[in-house]
Amino acid sequence: MSSFTQFLRMAKWARRPPSTRRVILVAVVIVVCLILFGIERLVGWPDWLTPNRVPRGRI
Repeated sequence: MSSFTQFLRMAKWARRPPSTRRVILVAVVIVVCLILFGIERLVGWPDWLTPNRVPRGRI
């Protein structure tokens, strides 16, 4: 069933492809995410962004 949905989506994109601005926007968002991922892998995760563990049963 999902492959049928995918074929419908591909047909819609073939008839009306996304605008150039939208393609550029998606590409920029992906590049920014990859840059942030790379920085996080090289530098590491800061301790101040790590949440404290709360014991279960306590409010």
